[in-house]
Amino acid sequence: LRILCMHPLILGAGLLAGVAMAGSARAACPGPGAPLAETFIAADCPGCWAGASPAAGVGWQLDWITPAGDNAPLAAAALADAAERLQRHGAAAPTPAAPQLLRRASVQARPGLSLRVGAGPAWRGYFGVQLSLLPPPRPAWPAGTTAWLALVELLPAGSEGNSAPRVLVRSVAGPLPLDGARPGQRLTHLRALRWPDTAKPERLQARAWLEAPDGRIIAMAADRCR
Repeated sequence: LRILCMHPLILGAGLLAGVAMAGSARAACPGPGAPLAETFIAADCPGCWAGASPAAGVGWQLDWITPAGDNAPLAAAALADAAERLQRHGAAAPTPAAPQLLRRASVQARPGLSLRVGAGPAWRGYFGVQLSLLPPPRPAWPAGTTAWLALVELLPAGSEGNSAPRVLVRSVAGPLPLDGARPGQRLTHLRALRWPDTAKPERLQARAWLEAPDGRIIAMAADRCR
């Protein structure tokens, strides 16, 4: 995945006022402290994609497709980042017969912590995505915590051969450092994420999260969801 830096003027003036994607790309906003469930599906397991989602209804949801060869049925949606994410957390890879589910606990909400994410309009195949973080007065996360940005595609049940709603990760940037975060001073990360040719832009949504070294979720946000 190529991640490019973009000049803010390219992204549009209303970057954080609301994502400049069609309004149909919406999902329910989980409450503070909601856990994250990540499902990893091998690109050569179309039955895993079509089957029930073990992550549905648990809070935040992410669906990843891991590479399994160029001729695999789901190869067009596979991300090398998915396999790297599994390796980073020491988890086993999904198989051609079964997905891998990772449940990530969330920590207690930090009073005063503000995490927002927004995206500009598509430009030459890319969306500009920006994370905006305002740390609370007290230390907000363990040492080594990192930030992540992603474009996900919200797929209703039955839209792409899936029997359950999916939140398919289409592009990701991270880990992003938090070294410059200071209480009372807003920290931003701006990246350009590729809009895949097979994705429908009206179903895309920006996501951002802070992740501790042990995998716990410090905070997570989507456009229109702080």
